[in-house]
Amino acid sequence: MADLFTIGEVAARTGVATSALRFYEERGFLRSERTSGNQRRYERSVIRIVSVIKAGQAMGMELAEIQRALSTLPDGRAPTKRDWSRMSTAWRRDLDRRISEMELLRDELDSCIGCGCLSLQSCGMFNAGDRAAQFGAGPRYLLGDKPAKAE
Repeated sequence: MADLFTIGEVAARTGVATSALRFYEERGFLRSERTSGNQRRYERSVIRIVSVIKAGQAMGMELAEIQRALSTLPDGRAPTKRDWSRMSTAWRRDLDRRISEMELLRDELDSCIGCGCLSLQSCGMFNAGDRAAQFGAGPRYLLGDKPAKAE
């Protein structure tokens, strides 16, 4: 079991709690070997896999999306630079969409909460009669729908 790390060592190296590492292992993100005393031991490559998980989460990716990306690796090996490039390219479109939504939210935050909501007095000017509902659920104007002209 040379070059294997305890769960505490992996936690210290990655900044991830041991409970999170156990969670990732239960969900199939990570694999460990067991000692004769039933203690977990992780290969060095787990550090890179945990780093990819953390990077994906920092970008707002759901764990299911991260797991799908990691499942494309042969035999669950650690991602290479090429693998990371492929994964990040696949995530880029969604990330760009999220950035646009955040910029719109930032720019419109002080004037309107995106309507659909009739709780602010000023919303009556932009969403009289709850016209934004025709576009669907959620903060329609923040999602890119344009308010109809006041009648």
